[in-house]
Amino acid sequence: MITTVTFNPSLDYYVTVDNFRPGATNRTTSELLLPGGKGVNVSTVLSRLGIPNRAVYFSAGFVGEEITRLLSDEGIETVPIRVDQGVSRLNMKLRSASGSALENGFLSEAAEDTEINGMGPDIPPEKIEELMQLLSKLEDGDTLVLGGTIPGALPATIYRDILERVSGRKLRVVVDATKSLLLDTLDCHPFLIKPNHHELAEIFDFEPDPKTVEGRDEIIHYMMSLQNKGAQNVLCSMGADGAILLTDTWEVFIAPVFQGKVISAVGSGDSMVAGFLAGLDEKKDMEYALRLGSAAGSAGAFSRGLADGETIRKLAGV
Repeated sequence: MITTVTFNPSLDYYVTVDNFRPGATNRTTSELLLPGGKGVNVSTVLSRLGIPNRAVYFSAGFVGEEITRLLSDEGIETVPIRVDQGVSRLNMKLRSASGSALENGFLSEAAEDTEINGMGPDIPPEKIEELMQLLSKLEDGDTLVLGGTIPGALPATIYRDILERVSGRKLRVVVDATKSLLLDTLDCHPFLIKPNHHELAEIFDFEPDPKTVEGRDEIIHYMMSLQNKGAQNVLCSMGADGAILLTDTWEVFIAPVFQGKVISAVGSGDSMVAGFLAGLDEKKDMEYALRLGSAAGSAGAFSRGLADGETIRKLAGV
């Protein structure tokens, strides 16, 4: 079973307003509500690819209840950890354009985007312990996915704390986080980490150039550095330039670059993680997993929202 953990899930409220005017009354021309957060996105795409999974997340107030309802509608096993005070994040994504409307159920492209993201609730220590108790029940062979930002009230070592808590277990732990959240976990030997090339550059202070052979060699060099620090497998996404996988047997695989019109890159990295895990679950083959992961990330970028399983598999040719 694959279990995802999201510390700061959200309900993303997308609205389009024609010719938005600050300080005036504006009326929406389209609206859309979607659950968000890295772990939540991974669970959604896994479910659409037919892979059973469990989403664990902190849930507060009516927003948390709506997140649970929407995830349940996707066929995901939901395990909300209820927080008594506050509400889960409600994020507004405002698009302003002329004549914008819903297209195939999703917002059409717009000239200007403005985001206002909520803070989310404070998570008390007893709720962190409740999470730890849940994770202690994972079984050998299970996969645990940790991804995304954490609320400010939580310790910056929370990802490492979780890995230490489940150490000695035969779990496949996936970490998709930035800088110290990621680096602090490496000596706990996570099964997979997934930085993108910009995050890799931020860690090692270099200028990534994935379009050239020399640039890719440099990216692989720094991926090896992360592996030398303890990561078993390193998956680096590079946007329109594909992805690179460095395996625990020092094999390097380059993902194919899929052609299409990029509409929104939001959630593409999460989709790649989901596609990779789905491929690994189906065939136990790293190269196949990379292909399905790359297709999932690309399909997400070519879609208005997270892509459906049929679109992903058609793009991957599987």
